Amino acid sequence: FGGIDLQILGIGRTGHIGFNEPGSAPNSGTRLVTLADLTRRDASHDFGGKEKVPTKAITMGVGTIFKAREVILMAWNLKKAEIVKLAAEGEISSDVPATYLQLSDKAEFVLDADAASALTRFDTPWLVRDCVWDITLIKKAVIWLSKITGKPILKLTEEDYNNHGMAQLATEKGPVYNINIDIFNKLQHTITGWPGGKPNADDSQRPERREPAKKRSILFSPHPDDDVISMGGTFIRLADQGHEVHVAYQTSGNTAVWDDDALRFLEFAIDFSRVQGGDTAKLENVYNEARKHLGHKLPNQPDNDAIRTVKGLIRKGEAIAGARFAGLPDEHIHFMNLPFYDVLKTSAKTDYEADIQQTMELLQQVKPHQVFAAGDFA
Repeated sequence: FGGIDLQILGIGRTGHIGFNEPGSAPNSGTRLVTLADLTRRDASHDFGGKEKVPTKAITMGVGTIFKAREVILMAWNLKKAEIVKLAAEGEISSDVPATYLQLSDKAEFVLDADAASALTRFDTPWLVRDCVWDITLIKKAVIWLSKITGKPILKLTEEDYNNHGMAQLATEKGPVYNINIDIFNKLQHTITGWPGGKPNADDSQRPERREPAKKRSILFSPHPDDDVISMGGTFIRLADQGHEVHVAYQTSGNTAVWDDDALRFLEFAIDFSRVQGGDTAKLENVYNEARKHLGHKLPNQPDNDAIRTVKGLIRKGEAIAGARFAGLPDEHIHFMNLPFYDVLKTSAKTDYEADIQQTMELLQQVKPHQVFAAGDFA
């Protein structure tokens, strides 16, 4: 058929292209390969669990890929940033098969901003070109220099700046002593043991105002656990220092619960009801339907309503336990169950209006002085 005109590739976190896992030779052909553990874990969501991901796959070889007239590698989001950097800028090695693309003059990388963020031209641009030194870039560069030299910011010297591609910064904004002091002060003024503000203290150099001394704070947690994972210390400190703290769980988090756990909680409910002398017939019907559904569940098939409810209640109980541990009364724990996430499973339309309205209503109800957004990258 005349060969391949256009070869479009993704990149795995192991650096594989196609399913050419680490160790693949640059002249390899189409063949059966064994998938790496990380590759199977990354694909588990698409198959409904790692145990359902095949251990082997047929892949086009690196040598075959190189015969294409044009090769495009595409990558999105921050999870791919480090491996994209390694593929584009790292040493060519069979340990990262994507690095072989550096040998081709027909290969092109198509990335979004997040996937490209670790590339030198974006992450440390002062190493490859002259920069316009605004305060954001200066702070990033000085922190980077402190890390790369292993020195505290206040001990960085002009020689350190010159030896690490930052001579332009030292010349334009120096002396470096003043740069160090300025960045040190800016960082220091973002750190506090009083996230709700320190009463009766000068707040001119603090990240939060001192008045009112007791504030209303609301923490938005996308899933039940993002609050304690992303900002658990701040959460506890706010409660300990006497602020009125609310936490709002935006989704039920039911998709993060294992099927076996849902069945186990149903079994507990049946046993407990039976011990109390209750009628267990309805619960047993739910349990039997759940076992039947889960026994024939296909990869990525949504759970039925009853199973989603059970899984959501499991997460709700975990969230309440975490919030209580942080010191919150139950009336300050809000479960929003925003509709967008459920609508997305059944419709291609992305309408955020109901979510926005519900969020506005909660904000108007609490009237917070502070709003915190906990999340995966916090």
